[in-house]
Amino acid sequence: MNQELLELLEQKATILRRDIVEMLYKAGSGHPGGSLSAVEILSALYFKEMNVDEKNPSWKQRDRFVLSKGHAAPVLYAALGEKGFFPKSELWKLRKIGSLLQGHPEMKNIPGVDMSTGSLGQGFSTAVGMALGLKTDNSDSRVFTLLGDGELQEGIVWEAAMAAPHYKLDNLTAFVDHNGLQIDGPNEEVMGVNPITDKFKAFGWNVLTAAGHDFGEILDALQKAKETKGKPTVIIAETIKGKGVSFMEDQAGWHGKAPNKEERDQAMNELGGMSHE
Repeated sequence: MNQELLELLEQKATILRRDIVEMLYKAGSGHPGGSLSAVEILSALYFKEMNVDEKNPSWKQRDRFVLSKGHAAPVLYAALGEKGFFPKSELWKLRKIGSLLQGHPEMKNIPGVDMSTGSLGQGFSTAVGMALGLKTDNSDSRVFTLLGDGELQEGIVWEAAMAAPHYKLDNLTAFVDHNGLQIDGPNEEVMGVNPITDKFKAFGWNVLTAAGHDFGEILDALQKAKETKGKPTVIIAETIKGKGVSFMEDQAGWHGKAPNKEERDQAMNELGGMSHE
């Protein structure tokens, strides 16, 4: 991989992590665990892979991104803010009454958000619909979507998973953020989702795996997805919930809890950042 690109992406990932911690601290609520686990995926998409124009968010020829696990909105907001879709000062107003950025992505008012999400499974289904629409229009635009692994417990996911190969949606790439945890604990204790790879293969998908915090593997998988014709691709990304903040890593309790000041300061120290007070 190009070393300059790798360094850029690593830099962006660190910035996104700092911004996630800070915005959740200021909001006093939100979802850090699943936001931090998806940082490398969104960094790779927004700062390398996707064809988007932050100065023209509704550009017809753009690639689309749907955050199906909408509760991880902080990672999407951090990426959009860093990309320049809106002033980064908006991040520090997260979840405040009247602010642009609320607890889940909202497509009508937030520049760069292609779909309002929150009810698990619906974002993935919408992404399939978007890909079908673009395919019907003979558009070169691509659709990317990110699911949580616990989200795979939703039946609507598998209806969409059946439809995408049927319509040969090779313009669709899905990521599964496989961190193994959901709000109530380990996935396998709540409702087992494995074997994820075999299930998607059975539905007719091109299935790839990647270390979800390794840019080399993520970008390699994205390139293979782009080269795959006649079927959609799903990338099972092995990740760590709360990645980058030691006391949040692999802890289900950090699914939906904001850090207090002491925790924010420790996280920022680990990430080498400064607060925005």
